[in-house]
Amino acid sequence: MLSRAPLSDPFARLLAPPANETPAERQMREEMERAAKLRSDAIDEELKKERNALKSKRVMKLLLLGQSESGKSTTLQFQLAYTPQAFKAERATWRGVIQLNVVRSIRLILDTVVDALDRQNAPSGDDDSSIDHVQLTEEHDRLCRRLTRLRDAEARLMAQISAPAEEGDGFAQRIADKISQDAAQARVDKELAVRANWKQPFQRHHPPGPRSSVDAGDYVDAPTDIINELRQDMATLWTDPDVRELLRRQKIRVEETSGFFLNDLERVTARNYFPTSDDVLRARLKTEGVSEYVFQMEMPQAREHAAEWRIIDVGGARSQRAAWMPFFDDASAIIFLAPISAFDQVLAEDRSVNRLEDSVTLWKQICGNKLLQRLELILFLNKMDILDSKLQSGVRLAKYVRSFGERPNDVENAAKYLRSKFHAIHREYSSRPRKFYCFATSVTDVVQTSGILAAVRDIITRQILVQSRLL
Repeated sequence: MLSRAPLSDPFARLLAPPANETPAERQMREEMERAAKLRSDAIDEELKKERNALKSKRVMKLLLLGQSESGKSTTLQFQLAYTPQAFKAERATWRGVIQLNVVRSIRLILDTVVDALDRQNAPSGDDDSSIDHVQLTEEHDRLCRRLTRLRDAEARLMAQISAPAEEGDGFAQRIADKISQDAAQARVDKELAVRANWKQPFQRHHPPGPRSSVDAGDYVDAPTDIINELRQDMATLWTDPDVRELLRRQKIRVEETSGFFLNDLERVTARNYFPTSDDVLRARLKTEGVSEYVFQMEMPQAREHAAEWRIIDVGGARSQRAAWMPFFDDASAIIFLAPISAFDQVLAEDRSVNRLEDSVTLWKQICGNKLLQRLELILFLNKMDILDSKLQSGVRLAKYVRSFGERPNDVENAAKYLRSKFHAIHREYSSRPRKFYCFATSVTDVVQTSGILAAVRDIITRQILVQSRLL
């Protein structure tokens, strides 16, 4: 005799067969239960395969280390080389950043010209030799006054980029109004720094996906209107020979900074402007905190072992370097970025420290760190294009690096000399012998950079395969 399920067990009552079930109904029920079990078993098997795949999945974690402004566009170069469609889909979100780069370059020139005009009109006892023989006129003054409208465009762009994505456009507008009021009489402010998710507000207007340059121009905001209306005045200011001479005398080399687009004003100030891939690589935006980019890449020596690559930019400002340590544990390799074009510049955080000296000191610390002895260190002597331009303009490396001596003041000899210095540190400070990998890199040479990235990929994947005994 069958025992009945206790009334206190609701699940037993629910699963029990109907009391008056016929043989035909029972057969149908049992067939349905068998089919359901087969589906459940198939799902369990699929989940098991996925778990096993995750366990065997190879994750390559590549850390980008270096001082602030050392050239973290390397992350973007990896994106362009290995996930070009995703890279192109996000280009529209960079329009505001590039517009901000243009405005802040002009604002820097404006501040310099306005200061010179004030000194020029001051009593003779306040003469400044830096403006001798530079003839600034009333037309320069009128030009500067017309361009003060750029403050509003700058404030709005900064608000759009830095506003939390969840707050919406109204919040960004309130921030813009406040920034515009505070900056009404101010000089160029401290550089804007944003979080890693800064793209989200722009993606409300430019959703990711394939778009043409015409489509991208359909969205025209207030900053774009202002920039477009003032495009001729900006070009006049930048190309004015007296302004250029003033900048030269005050050693302000706007064209050597990242985010320089003043030679492309006609194109980037158009109402329907859509950034090119090269524009995105040249753009300047300072990020705070940790930025991570993930993509899939085949390992050339073992194609059946696809790898997930995680490229992590941990931030290079001095205040952020203490946060590097936790990322060392499971890193596969380190790319160290040394902006050798900065040999005549100082740190923004500490103007008593030369930027090249800071890179050398940091390289010594990385090479000598015992936690990193098992890792391959890959050195990028970065911003070679800017170094070449600077040396050709007459700036002498030996004035700032005395040990360079009487060597020819050209990019080939400078790069060769600096490479040898970094190599000597690598050899001296590493506690075990390891191969020295060094590449001279430039953002503007996409073809060369693609070859370098392929070489970096092969270095790292070969190391991982050897460690895993797959080679």
